[in-house]
Amino acid sequence: MYNVKEVVANKPSRFTSGHRMCAGCGAPVVARMVLRAVHPEDHVVVSNATGCMEVSTCIYPYSAWTDSYIHTAFECASATESGVEAAYKSLKKQGKLPEGENTKFIVFGGDGGTYDIGIQSLSGAMERGHDLTYVCYDNGAYMNTGIQRSSATPRFADTTTSPAGKVIPGKMQSRKDLTEIMVAHHIPYVAQTAAYLTLQDLYEKSEKAIYTKGAKFLNVLAPCPRGWGYPTEDLMEINKLAVETCYWPLYEVENGIYHINYKPANKKPVTEFLKTQKRFRHIFKPGNEWMLDEFQKEVDKRWNELLAKEEMTNK
Repeated sequence: MYNVKEVVANKPSRFTSGHRMCAGCGAPVVARMVLRAVHPEDHVVVSNATGCMEVSTCIYPYSAWTDSYIHTAFECASATESGVEAAYKSLKKQGKLPEGENTKFIVFGGDGGTYDIGIQSLSGAMERGHDLTYVCYDNGAYMNTGIQRSSATPRFADTTTSPAGKVIPGKMQSRKDLTEIMVAHHIPYVAQTAAYLTLQDLYEKSEKAIYTKGAKFLNVLAPCPRGWGYPTEDLMEINKLAVETCYWPLYEVENGIYHINYKPANKKPVTEFLKTQKRFRHIFKPGNEWMLDEFQKEVDKRWNELLAKEEMTNK
């Protein structure tokens, strides 16, 4: 196993420091590492859906993005980038771009702008096969507008629109599996990853996605200290526990073939992940043991289904 730090040490950062994201936020780690995977000689056009990353990284007249950058609305980041990619393709055919210029198209969106508000334009871009990479930084709620639940919010999580109390025990519905929805589009490359394993998994999947021809999708866990309720210094530990409990498996689907990139030798109980976050503290109260049981059953079910898919597609 090589050391990603050595591989990228001499690469210039395309996502600069000085942005205004919260301390302990997973999103800037994701953006920086994804863009690190772009080869130095290549140009990038970034389309960024409205959200935490947008409002904190591009406050006029300042910007944390060194490449071409477009802020677009929640619902149309994928459509915007589709238009840009199509325009570049046309300009190349017309000979209006310099010879040898290589431009990569990357979309960033939070789970609100990806799982929910932007899923129609995302699905359209994937179905049409635009040569772009969509990166969802999944922090599990609408963090930018007040920590409201999204379809990426896990069951029983306490949010401002699914408050845990006497009436309801947090969010009542299970988390949408957007990674699998993207697999159903039959695109060349889909992956789920996190800032874990010395960032190698995130870096390698980003590079593979960016340099695979066609439509690609990356779903990246991006913990939020405000919405999840953990100390800022625990960001990487939260990522680790999400992976080690199989709440957030690391896997990729390349041309329909599943490959699980990491299988914990000793799979931890999901309580190890849940107890680190204030949004789940109510489920540890006496009488709420059923919630822990239900949560564990859901994690185990999805993990076993993933194992079965890997076995089936690799026969």
